[in-house]
Amino acid sequence: MAEKKKKKDKKSIQKAIDRPGAFTAKAKKRGITSAQLQENVLSNPEKYDEKTVKQANLRKTLVGLHKKKKEKKKEE
Repeated sequence: MAEKKKKKDKKSIQKAIDRPGAFTAKAKKRGITSAQLQENVLSNPEKYDEKTVKQANLRKTLVGLHKKKKEKKKEE
């Protein structure tokens, strides 16, 4: 039963990613890393369009999930 939940979660994350690489492309266009763009967007969301703010929040979530997964793997 837990396996179904994991598969469902993975699919919901995949559905959240409409345009893979778009946020990174925006960062490269500005000459900064995606992490720097994320910080800029989240500290001043009124300066950016809604889509960019959502992308920054998604990146923050995905990086957090990746770190969690990495720590869990390290413990095993």
